[in-house]
Amino acid sequence: MPFVVTEACIRCRHTDCAVVCPMSCFRAGPDVLVIHPDECIDCAVCVPECPVGAIFPDTGLPAGQEAFAAINARLARHAGWPVITEREAAPADHARWAEVKDKRALLAATLARLPG
Repeated sequence: MPFVVTEACIRCRHTDCAVVCPMSCFRAGPDVLVIHPDECIDCAVCVPECPVGAIFPDTGLPAGQEAFAAINARLARHAGWPVITEREAAPADHARWAEVKDKRALLAATLARLPG
């Protein structure tokens, strides 16, 4: 049961979760982090570190967030999304984006450029 980064992370992209991950299973994209499902050991140490509450077990995703299990898997396997293990500054406008709902469309261009 891997954990999944959901829509709330888009454009917030705090890295507190990645820093504590013992398996280095977080991948960094330009606007969001994702978890590689084959590397996650279900330890849940990342969950309380996420300041926007974006991380859930794949079997307990909130309604409307189910697609993020496949999105995490797809993006985590992309060669252009490196492993992230060190803290990075959140985007300058992260506080504004933390309150925005329905941010999935912001990933559309990223997903469209990827194979598969």
